[in-house]
Formats: sequence, structure tokens, C-alpha cells
Amino acid sequence: MNWMPMARAALTCTALTAVALTATAPAAAKTAQEKRAEKTAEIPICAKKIGSLAVIEPESQWWRQYELGSPEALIKIFVNKSKCFSLVDRGKGMAALQAERALASGGELRGGSNIGKGQIKAADYVLVPDLISSNSNSGGNNIGGMLGGMLGGRTAGALLGGISLKKKTADVVLTVTDVRSSEQVAMVEGHAKKTDLGWGAGGGLFSGGFLGAGGASGYANTEIGQVITLAYLQAYTDLVAELGGLPENASAANATQAVTMAKPGRMYADAGASGKVVRTLDPGMMLYPTGEKKDVMWEVSDELGNKGWVSSLLFQLAK
Repeated sequence: MNWMPMARAALTCTALTAVALTATAPAAAKTAQEKRAEKTAEIPICAKKIGSLAVIEPESQWWRQYELGSPEALIKIFVNKSKCFSLVDRGKGMAALQAERALASGGELRGGSNIGKGQIKAADYVLVPDLISSNSNSGGNNIGGMLGGMLGGRTAGALLGGISLKKKTADVVLTVTDVRSSEQVAMVEGHAKKTDLGWGAGGGLFSGGFLGAGGASGYANTEIGQVITLAYLQAYTDLVAELGGLPENASAANATQAVTMAKPGRMYADAGASGKVVRTLDPGMMLYPTGEKKDVMWEVSDELGNKGWVSSLLFQLAK
């Protein structure tokens, strides 16, 4: 009996089986670095706005050392593109606005100009873009505008890089504060390095004059500027995800503004103003509305913990 054909057939079958297994075997899991390399620098887009936002530049003015503009312009580009916030101007635009309103109040503008009080949109949140500084290196390679100790805990120990010209790295922070409660609702860090620049170029972030049109051309034209841009974009992307749980109406979600008595009055135990008198109220006394209202009667509490109902015709919003 000739075993050679049978042996050849068995080998051929074994080889085909190996090929089939190789073809169907799942690809090796990609590393985090490989996944990041495939990403492009994309500004997040929101389906609905989180609230109104004012972007304020940090006091340190660290960008001057790198011949860059304020990061305020960079963040405003992200905000406008993302449609996540209504952007209100509290910088140079506000200064020009106030000058125009001064003309209006002085009677210099034409009739019907419709410029006056009660028209400016309030900011729900204030965002400050800054660097995470390194106290251990103040010799020139690293700078920053925020003391690491302010971050506390793990964050302070993890990111204390600021900007390193030698390593071409940037560690930044975005801080968001609720203007009504003064509560700091978010503090998000971002990190980028020179090797990430391909990621930014792949997304077209530094081409087509995109940043220059928004007044942040220096961040597109220099290597360290591009690294800083990617760090802020990472932080902004994480920030948008973190703030998604905020209330749709920041004004309604906060405590009602305090009021002061404009005229003498009384606090009643019920909204009918015919029951028990809780206490008398003198002009200038401050009260805190609970949000409950019945016609002109508001439920309020005073600084001593008394609670009752007062006619809104007797008080005004606290200045």
C-alpha cells in the first residue's frame, strides 16, 4: 500500500486547517497608544446647550513668555464650535458694550436704539483656562498659573508639569464655577506631548486657518502652541462629558435670590395673611424666598430661622 498520497493529503488538510484558523482568529487587542494614534482632534458637538458661559483669562498671563495669545481665545473657539454653551462676552467686547451704553445713558444715541438696562444675558458659569504649575522647577523650562496644592489629593500629585519646552509637553486645567452659588462644578486636566501632534493634524485642527480665524493663530503656528492646544482640547472634551449632568435651567436650579423689605410689614403663618403673625418686619431686613408663591404672597425665611408668608408688594430684590 502506497502511503505517500495519503500522507500528502493529511499534510494538505492540516495546512488548510491552520490557514482557516489564522483567518478566523480575532486580531490582537489594540494598545491604548494605538487607539489614541487612530484618533483625530475633534471638538465635541452637543445636541443641546448646557447653559451660558463666560471665559475669563487667568491672572498669571503665562502665555506671554511663549509669544502666544491668551488661551481665552482658544477656548472660545472650542465653545463656539461645540455648541455646548451660549457664549457671553466678559472681555474686550464687554468693555466696548459698556462704552456704547454710556453713550445711551448720556442721551447721545438716536431714539429707538433700544439699549438699556435689563438686556444683558447672565452667565450661568465662568470658565478659567490655566496651567498646572510645577513648584519644583522655576528655572525657566516649566511655568504655570495655578499652584498644584490647590488641586489636592491624587490630581496634584499626578499632574504638576505646566509647560516643558525641553520635553514639549503641556499640562493644563479648566475650572468651571457656578456664578450664583460660587460652587466649583468642575476642574478638569488635560495633557499633551509633541508626539500627539499628528493626532491634531489628522483632524485638521491646525490647517485651513481654523484657529487663526478665532484669534488664536499662535497656537496653530508654533509647535509648543499646538501641544498646548491639544492639551486644552482633551480637557474641554472631558469637561463637556462631565457637565452633561448639570440642570437644563441653571437659574431655576439655584436658590432664589434674597430680598429686602422696602416697607414695614408682617410675616404670617399662612398665605391668607389673616392667621397668626410670626413676626413684624422692618425696612432693610433680608429674607430668603423658598420658591413657594400664592398670588402676591411669598413664603420666606429670615436669618433667625423663622418661616412664613410675606406680601411681595413690600419687598424688593436684594442689591
